[in-house]
Amino acid sequence: MEELPLEQVRTLLAAVDEGTFDAAAAALHVTPSAVSQRVKALEQRTGRVLLMRTKPVRPTESGEVVVRFARQLARLERDARAELGIADDRGPARLPIAVNADSLATWFLPALARVPQDPPICFELHREDETHTTALLREGKVMAAVTSSPDPVAGCTVRRLGLARYLPVADPGFAARHLTGPLERDLREAPVIVFDRRDDLQDAFVRSLTGDGTGASRARHHIPTSEGYCDAVVAGLGWGLVPEPQAVPLLRSGALTLLAPDRPLDVPLFWQQWKLDSPALAVAAAAIAEAAAEALLTPG
Repeated sequence: MEELPLEQVRTLLAAVDEGTFDAAAAALHVTPSAVSQRVKALEQRTGRVLLMRTKPVRPTESGEVVVRFARQLARLERDARAELGIADDRGPARLPIAVNADSLATWFLPALARVPQDPPICFELHREDETHTTALLREGKVMAAVTSSPDPVAGCTVRRLGLARYLPVADPGFAARHLTGPLERDLREAPVIVFDRRDDLQDAFVRSLTGDGTGASRARHHIPTSEGYCDAVVAGLGWGLVPEPQAVPLLRSGALTLLAPDRPLDVPLFWQQWKLDSPALAVAAAAIAEAAAEALLTPG
């Protein structure tokens, strides 16, 4: 493949970020026709369709590769300017990270507070389930992600952070009404709290009890925030798996009861990041790994 003209690469990124050729043209201070011509020229050079001309425009699988390259290039340019002492009128370094809601609600924000702020770094967090955060890495939308996948995305490195422990809990009154017999039987029928339609945690827990592939009840409430999820379990709407740091104080106070004391569910978490020699990314990764080592369990 011929080398990629940087002007065309940056134009493709602008189109993806702005959503339309007109908006990209305004951001780049060129005409919409110039944006269209540059994108077409880049597609001809690569021999691939890079953008789906929808509203907003979306990158194809090949386009995602170029978008990721464009973001990495922008990151390297910013870091080089900083090291050379050249003023950058785009403001502080921006670090987009994908993280799951439970990590965000428990240990992740204190981890970010440890990141040195000289020079300043602005975090742009994308909340996504840990089983899907790698998709944002592939699309080039984030530079790093907390994920449950140990398999590195192309162009990324991976390191183990630790185990996030979840406890199966319920309001005592709910347990007295719905969970009076064998747990593996009752959890197939009792109302359950799930984060969203992609949340498989509760089903995985029930399958670990039954051993027959049967998941949790179809009577389920969808509560798409970590704090709201915990509140819904405390309110007695259903049972659920609550992160240990959130569950322990409520168990001590009697607001929740533990359903299976010897059956916690441990979810491995990993840190994936671009293979990029970026000082901002390096210091953030170090602080996050340090905080994770303190907050998460070490695999035994």
